[in-house]
Amino acid sequence: MKTKTFSIDGPVLIFPQVHGDDRGFFLESFKASQYKEFGIPELFKQDNHSKSNKNVLRGLHFQAPPMEQGKLVRVVKGSVLDVAVDIRKNSVTYGQHVSVTLTEKNHEIFWVPPGFAHGFLTLEDNTEFLYKVTNEYSKETEGGILFNDPHLDINWGISEKDCILSEKDRVLPSFANFSNPF
Repeated sequence: MKTKTFSIDGPVLIFPQVHGDDRGFFLESFKASQYKEFGIPELFKQDNHSKSNKNVLRGLHFQAPPMEQGKLVRVVKGSVLDVAVDIRKNSVTYGQHVSVTLTEKNHEIFWVPPGFAHGFLTLEDNTEFLYKVTNEYSKETEGGILFNDPHLDINWGISEKDCILSEKDRVLPSFANFSNPF
């Protein structure tokens, strides 16, 4: 199994071995013993599955301690631009981000560790996104940052007016004003 690390310590892009033939394909989307080598925990406490139409932007979200979440994410239908922002106060890459394109065709899997705000933009209609998380969702500890904050300088590849956002995501605080628990 091949992986890619980034200039920001923590996130890992995983390229699983895909076995395909005229029947279809098979891949191991999670294997604890192997993923442990990449710093990915063996225990996940919740699986999530979302379906969105094109141009839906979800994020940037995080869960604060003690319910912080690491996320192992992948696309099973369609495609997304997936973004992880380093919000670890003592990190040398604080406020920086990495982005990857996950598709049903490339089968890539992205590890977003705790201490990162996470979001994604769907690039196709009926995109289905799966993610395993290391802690259960807790409304009391959820947080977020405005997706288009100029300080973050994230190139979503789409104009703000063309994004489909929840009301909650429209009013998230800026990077300078969010309450940082990390």
